Amino acid sequence: MITHDVALFAGGLSAKLATRSRHVCAFLGAGTSKACGLPDVATLQSRILSRLEGSQLIAFKRITSTRNLEQALTRLRRIQAVVEVDDVVDGLNGAQAIDLDASICRIIIDELTNVKADLEPVGRLAAWVARADYAKPVELFTVNYDTLLEQALESQGVPYFDGFIGTLKARFRTDMVEATSDDSDVWLPSFYARLWKLHGSVNWTWDTDASISQVLRLGSVIPAGALAAIFPSDAKYEESRRMPFVVLQDRMRRALNEPETLFLVSGYAWADEHLNELIFDAVARRPRSEVVAFCFAEIPPSLAEKALTAPNLQVITQQEAIIGGIRAPWSGPEKETTLPADIWENNRCNLGDFAALTTFLARSSSGPALVHSGGVSIEN
Repeated sequence: MITHDVALFAGGLSAKLATRSRHVCAFLGAGTSKACGLPDVATLQSRILSRLEGSQLIAFKRITSTRNLEQALTRLRRIQAVVEVDDVVDGLNGAQAIDLDASICRIIIDELTNVKADLEPVGRLAAWVARADYAKPVELFTVNYDTLLEQALESQGVPYFDGFIGTLKARFRTDMVEATSDDSDVWLPSFYARLWKLHGSVNWTWDTDASISQVLRLGSVIPAGALAAIFPSDAKYEESRRMPFVVLQDRMRRALNEPETLFLVSGYAWADEHLNELIFDAVARRPRSEVVAFCFAEIPPSLAEKALTAPNLQVITQQEAIIGGIRAPWSGPEKETTLPADIWENNRCNLGDFAALTTFLARSSSGPALVHSGGVSIEN
């Protein structure tokens, strides 16, 4: 029977992480924040339902009857963009769509900021970033709205750039986001980590005083009544309002297409087709780069289909993995104590759990790399 050797995989990954010339990125989904005690998208949706009232509750139920929370927000932004004064779409006119959008965003912010989070997992991630000594900067991409990563990086004293310059009302700098090492006038040193929040943040808002609408990153959570800049619509309206999100998504595309990229994915449900397309396209175009997707539970079908035909896309779960285009269960050492518990415990690979993965990463940056590289073994 074909199996994947968990020790060989972990050793290979550790060796790759120890290669200074690597371009290393991490992509973090809602599962990473959930591992720290914050609600995921499904939980947020249920809490929004419990807090909305009257006509807004009715409208939200109607919109989410066939959509998840993020799809519902996209729908509301489309309504705002296309309806005329007296038009009604999904039972909402433009003003009502704006009000419902603001109410939803306010609840999201409350639910993400009024929780005492466990910062240990993101703290270990930040510790890894702090000790990383790569020739190219570590890039952290996230679709989460919370500020856990910012808190963790600052607690570890890690200098980072998130696309904004300033403190109280920071403004987005496209030129610095798009810069390369050849752009010496705006390029930040490699020891500055890059933090790219693809779907906005609880401290992003719109500058209503500017002649051209633009996103600001505030020094604190946005105040009540302000419209949060989170999860933009993919509808093509008022390009200036979409600009930061388009630029950041393009930054991810370019990062994936850099040679020798190691792209680690954790806590992501693979439900965003736009982002999936960026990753899958890079896997096809850059055979010497690698994407390692850590899944807490089952492998999403679209991810499995792609990984079975792309050797440089590896998928890791507790019970099985797809490595080198082969889907097979794990095999571990005869004595479980020969591997740390974050790698192997109770005949299960724990690296799909963000908390365990960050333990592995923190250790990989401070100790010698394991010597093995590979993945498949054969048992009779």
